This record gives sequence, structure tokens and C-alpha cells, in this order.
Amino acid sequence: MSRLALVTAIASASQDEDLPLLHAACLELGLRAEIRAWDDPSVAWARYDAVLLRSPWDYTERFEEFADWCQRIDTLTRLLNPWSVLRWNTDKHYLADLAARGVPVVPTAFVEPDMDPLPALQEFLLAHADAEEFVVKPAISAGSRDTQRYARAQEFAAANHIARLLDEGRSAMLQPYLASVDRDGETALMHFNGAFSHSIRKGAMLQREDALNLRAVERINPREAGEDERAVALHALTATTARLDLEEPLLYARVDLIRDSEGRPQLLELELCEPSLFFAHDEGSADRFARVLRELLETTASP
Repeated sequence: MSRLALVTAIASASQDEDLPLLHAACLELGLRAEIRAWDDPSVAWARYDAVLLRSPWDYTERFEEFADWCQRIDTLTRLLNPWSVLRWNTDKHYLADLAARGVPVVPTAFVEPDMDPLPALQEFLLAHADAEEFVVKPAISAGSRDTQRYARAQEFAAANHIARLLDEGRSAMLQPYLASVDRDGETALMHFNGAFSHSIRKGAMLQREDALNLRAVERINPREAGEDERAVALHALTATTARLDLEEPLLYARVDLIRDSEGRPQLLELELCEPSLFFAHDEGSADRFARVLRELLETTASP
């Protein structure tokens, strides 16, 4: 029987609400699925036929170590999603790739470590004169860590935030804060093996008074994605497949969308590495994903 590792981290195993539901669904289908931490040195990864990333949520704080681990696992067994996808998706510069391929992306400017923070911010604000608020975040991040929402009048505080990121050798990114987020939240669309599964609403997470380095509490509710949202999500996944020259659909993907001032869906993030898939908010979704995993293991099993 094929063996499947469901990968978390020692520090975050208890935080993953999806993991027990997926593990139970896999066992119900007869899959030999085991929960393992990527940073547990005692695990013999080559014994697994596939290694599925679920909640290695400390990777942004140990990125080089995590990247080395992913590359090693990719040579020992089948890493899901594969390392080529993870390498591209863990750095939000991928948004520029997708925008270049015609995907409607929330306007994004990147500030690199060799740039001056204040002039870069002022150029961004000049280009988005109608944006009353904006967001500063690192290009490599998880959740809302090191992410802050600012008013235009907080230019110098925001520049100091950018400077702290650049001093750490990290790229920063700037985006207008779209007012629709406070009203409508985000729509997250989950896809398994390239096919739409379910969607949820995430409430606004960033308040202007939020302190840095806090992971905001997500307010989640089921939501029926609109046809226009599903079309943008499919566009993003198709563009990703073309950009990475993939021969197979992505095993899992979460597409996070918000609407602009004219109500059009815009891509905020494309999560292909370790996204929450919100199984608890759509009955049967964990079972659907487990069936996709079983099919994958059956088609790749050794004779």
C-alpha cells in the first residue's frame, strides 16, 4: 500500500484545523496517511510515495532551511505541489508574472533591498493618487506577519516599516488597500487537481492599529463564488500552468480575490504551497480532496 505523509511543522501542528479532517478522510478511503513534521529529523522521507505540504507554517522564518528541505524531498519522493511550483509561489513576485500574462491582479509595486524606502513609497503613492490607504508587506510571508495597513498621512511610519524589511535583506511590496475588503471581505476559491471545489469568505484582517508580527484572526464563512470570480481564478491557474510549463494540473490551489472600486474581481494571492483549505466550511470537501490523493497514489504506484 502506498504511504502518504501529510506535512506540518512541530510548532504549528496544533494550529491546522484542516489536518485532522483530511487525515480522517484519507484513512476512511484506506490510504496509509501519516502526519509528519518537516522539521523532525527522525523522519525517513524516502519511505513515503508522496509528501503533501499542509501546514509547515514556520517556513518564512526559516526559509533557507525549508527550501533546502523541499529540494531534498523532491529528489527522494514525490513532493506535492512540486518544488518548481513552491519555489515560484513562495515569493510574491509571482504576482508580476501573472499580471504580465493578463491576470487582473491588485496593483503591486516591489521595493528591493538595494532601493531607498521613502522615494520608492512616494513614487507608489504618486502612481495611486486615489488610494486613501495602502498595505506594506514582505514578498515572502505567511498570514499577516509583518504586514501593516497605513493611511497616506502615515508615509514616514510606512517608510520605516519598509526600511526594516529591507535591512533584513527582504523585498517589500506595496498595494492599495481596496475599500471593498472592509465591506465584502475576500473570496477564497479552492481547487483540487485543477477543478473548483468550494469557496469561502474571509473577513477583513488588517486594521490600521494592528501591531506588526501578529497573525490576525481570520473570520471565515461559507460563500458561493460568483461566475466572474471563478473565471478570474481559472485564468490565474491557467496562466500559472503556462508560466511554469506544467504537464499536470496543480494538486491543490487556493485563489484569493477581492473586488476593486468598480466591483471587478482582482487577484490578491495565489496560494500553492501550504494554504488553509477550509474543509470545515464545506461538507465533503476533505473527502473530495482525499479521493484526489487516492487517485494520484494509485496512478503513480509502483507495479
